[in-house]
Amino acid sequence: MNIPDGLKYTKEHEWIKVEGNTGTIGLTDYAQGELGDIIYVDVTTVGSDVAQGDTFGTVEAVKTVSDMYAPVSGKIAEFNSAVNDNPASVNQDPYGAGWLVKMEISNMGDLDSLLSPEEYKNLVGG
Repeated sequence: MNIPDGLKYTKEHEWIKVEGNTGTIGLTDYAQGELGDIIYVDVTTVGSDVAQGDTFGTVEAVKTVSDMYAPVSGKIAEFNSAVNDNPASVNQDPYGAGWLVKMEISNMGDLDSLLSPEEYKNLVGG
């Protein structure tokens, strides 16, 4: 299981990479493996402010639909439209081409409540 350093993680299996006040967010390798083949990603919150823990979209796999939760508070600035054309990229490259949204972080303090790579590894038994 791939759990890269340099990212923060949620207990709901999202990751965030912070660059300045922008966070790139996606599903973890663990999450995509548990969901199975992802067939559709729905994000209708672009341009909206969301609070930490709010749902920012859903991901649909062959057998289930799962909510995705904002790891921090802020404004959803961008959706990775390439996952519309190739939702399998979330399975194939969850930390690269399969990223989901970019967010303008409004409360950097939210990052303190997220998990380190080591803490996330302990959570998922990696």
